[in-house]
Amino acid sequence: MSNLPKIAWIGLGIMGSPMSENLIKAGYSVTGFTLEQDKLDRLTAAGGTSASSIAEAVKDADVVITMVPASPQVEAISYGPAGILENAKQGALIVDMSSITPQTSVDLAKNAAEKGIRVIDAPVSGGEAGAIEAVLSIMVGGEQADFDEALPILETLGKTIVLCGPHGSGQTVKAANQLIVAVNIQACAEAVVFLEKSGVNLQAALDVLNGGLAGSTVLTRKKDNFLNRDFKPGFRIDLHHKDMGIVTDAARNVGAALPVGAVVAQLVASLRAQGDGGLDHSALLRAVERLSGQQV
Repeated sequence: MSNLPKIAWIGLGIMGSPMSENLIKAGYSVTGFTLEQDKLDRLTAAGGTSASSIAEAVKDADVVITMVPASPQVEAISYGPAGILENAKQGALIVDMSSITPQTSVDLAKNAAEKGIRVIDAPVSGGEAGAIEAVLSIMVGGEQADFDEALPILETLGKTIVLCGPHGSGQTVKAANQLIVAVNIQACAEAVVFLEKSGVNLQAALDVLNGGLAGSTVLTRKKDNFLNRDFKPGFRIDLHHKDMGIVTDAARNVGAALPVGAVVAQLVASLRAQGDGGLDHSALLRAVERLSGQQV
């Protein structure tokens, strides 16, 4: 029998599926629950165990990892008779890797403590490719002892793992991350349209730009998306729209001005309103093309 902690994984989407599979490859016992049967079939094919409910998934787990889209989903899976807090064993550790509001994380940790359950918030950056390659950046909020306990698991999922402060701090840093990513993608998209309209070889231009000060992880990861107009979702516009709402609201609460972020948040919202919410966030290029008079 393995001495590794038993893991329950709730939420097997674009990110959750490859992340849970990396834990299975590392020798962890993973029992998963999600709403889509095909995702459960994928988990079992990878060597995991599927559960028919949250309660079944978490009842024997030492660590419960959650990866769902937003605060309402975290609350839905955590609270109530069928939720994690009512069915996980005392002393269990919840590692919430969803991207949600900092306050939701603070409230979850407080309510879990009343049940003898510990929580850290551990949102990630790196997208689908980072999840598959296990090179995610993981920003954590919570107690040092709980972080230390979770660290071997997190090191199986990512490369840069940092405790940023108390509960909610991971989510605050993730909000800042999403601000930077959105603004960066928007700048790249504007550059692509400018370069193409100027008659420059786009691939050559992006290669040389990425080798200088304008280079970035965003440009490295999204360059082919721009070149091929391939907007298959790695991280959907719908989710980035949610995240831009989190960062603008949190910034308002602390009195931080985000003038460029506010503009990009509106551009993300406009793209979503035009029916592109299911596309990858690199599809911000489509919004710039429309504004530039191109047929999309």
